[in-house]
Amino acid sequence: MEYFLLITGFCFMIIGILGSFLPVLPGPPISWVGLLLLYLTKGIEINYWVLGVTLFIALFVAVLDYIIPAKGTKRFGGSKYGIWGTNIGLVIGLFFPPIGFIIGAFVGAFIGELIYDKKDQNRAFKAATGSFIGFLAGTFIKLVVCFAYLGLFISLVWENWDIWF
Repeated sequence: MEYFLLITGFCFMIIGILGSFLPVLPGPPISWVGLLLLYLTKGIEINYWVLGVTLFIALFVAVLDYIIPAKGTKRFGGSKYGIWGTNIGLVIGLFFPPIGFIIGAFVGAFIGELIYDKKDQNRAFKAATGSFIGFLAGTFIKLVVCFAYLGLFISLVWENWDIWF
């Protein structure tokens, strides 16, 4: 059972990192579940402070993930169409790695803004830029949190290596 929890927890960590890029997966909360699974093993004593603080950070970043792109879009004069375009472009761009999701997010935001206002391409470009910058900022924050959780996971496994192996 211990090995199952370790492997499943590590898989949650990897899925959490992937969820930092994919708009349909909440990366930090998924990575937090990986930490929780690690703490459920018999080799590691449950530290409620660590679990509580990391849960708070995961939820806070998940909420920020919705706020940051919207603020970036609004700051640059965009609409909800730009935000939706960013997410749709991101998903489509994932089929064209490695740079497709970045270009897809920007093009999606631009097309979304053009749908909102077909006449003003300069405003659409500016709003798409804001949406894209917001997307990049949110993704960066999620990646930092997920990699920090992965580092904590690996350090705890390393410290307790002799218990399991």
